[in-house]
Amino acid sequence: MAPVKNRLFQRPDRPAELLISGAHVLDPRADLDEPRDVLLRGGRIAELGSPGSLGAAENSETIDAAGKHLLPGFVDPHVHLRTPGQEHKEDLDTGTAAAAAGGFCAVIAMPNSDPVLDDAAVLRSLTEAASRQARVPVGFLAAITKNLKGHELTEMAELRDAGALGFTDDGRPVVSAGTLRKALQYQRLCGGVIALHEEDPDLSRDGAMHEGAVSARLGIAGIPSLAESTMVARDAALALYEDARVHFQHLSCAESVESLQQAKRVGARVSAEVCPHHLTLSDEEVRTLDSRFKMNPPLRAESDRRALVAALRIGLIDCVATDHAPHASHEKEVPFEEAPMGTTGLETAFAALHTELVLSGELDLATLAQRMTEGAVLYGLPIPTIAIGQSANLCLVDLRARFEVGADGYASRSANCCFHGRMLQGKVLLTVAAGTVAFRTAMLAEALAIR
Repeated sequence: MAPVKNRLFQRPDRPAELLISGAHVLDPRADLDEPRDVLLRGGRIAELGSPGSLGAAENSETIDAAGKHLLPGFVDPHVHLRTPGQEHKEDLDTGTAAAAAGGFCAVIAMPNSDPVLDDAAVLRSLTEAASRQARVPVGFLAAITKNLKGHELTEMAELRDAGALGFTDDGRPVVSAGTLRKALQYQRLCGGVIALHEEDPDLSRDGAMHEGAVSARLGIAGIPSLAESTMVARDAALALYEDARVHFQHLSCAESVESLQQAKRVGARVSAEVCPHHLTLSDEEVRTLDSRFKMNPPLRAESDRRALVAALRIGLIDCVATDHAPHASHEKEVPFEEAPMGTTGLETAFAALHTELVLSGELDLATLAQRMTEGAVLYGLPIPTIAIGQSANLCLVDLRARFEVGADGYASRSANCCFHGRMLQGKVLLTVAAGTVAFRTAMLAEALAIR
């Protein structure tokens, strides 16, 4: 069988024929920051013009978007779609519906499913299913080791030929340095990115939250930041030695930022991501013992949060990733220490970051927009940009609209969102992904006066 060339998969849909009139177009890559008309024909950006200058083509729709912002669609390099085997939590349809509702035009799914995505046959089955069900393009990372056990490498070349964007044992670290080194050597031959969940289990042990003053006060076993940062330093050294391409997933602490900075300074081919919850929340939230705040890596100290924001601002941390981790209600509605790790995040990522970081002045909107698309660059995917001739990957947002998270339910099958019940500002109204309308809010007709 010939190797797969396209590594993103989605269900077929009608190409968008649409005029978005008068939106403030913001795209740092295209040097756009002004009100424009944007005309879509056949799912591509056909024309850009001053507000009111473009007319809609026959049989197309016009959206009066004055006062709203049009951004490039976001790309999430780290989601859990729970298929195959855990569809009671999420599946390709509901997970990509959540992505579209959050403004994402592409997502990359992790392999810790049941069965684990460690075999080319499983991957082919998933890509075929995504080609029927996914509302936005989906890419897949395959496992580094068989059954995520950390010992025997998967058939990486075969998985790559079957469509894998790269490899990860996400949810579990590759504890053995020798095994990881061998994987990095194979990666140089077959390509793709190796993404790493950085955790030393001998240090994290049975911890349920960040080790610090709050964990001591609550009497809950803690996970020291050292459990993450020492692995980042080790694996950065391996990446440099092997000249391998390594991506660090969901960094959570200042010490990891320091190790990342040192690795980049000496020329290691490494990149990193950070999650909205680590950028906006701290371990103080865990005082409530609400299991929505239980995730791995855990929410850490306010000083760690500030270090992560600073690193994202300057591009030391390359991109935002949600680590969207849905769980069933009965799994999370147990005592904090018994609950599984993870929070959903696709539907709230932009709004949470806009509310907590942009409105507070910690991050500017243009930087946020770019960091939320940078995952495409890291995995060699088409980069969303608002330019004539490009496939339409767009996100229309109302930066003034406020909403209560979860008040109207979720597109995701799961409700374990750490921002549940919060008032956020910055609502996604429309998502166009790979040239098709993937999401349109119920309030769009009323708010934007569709003609």
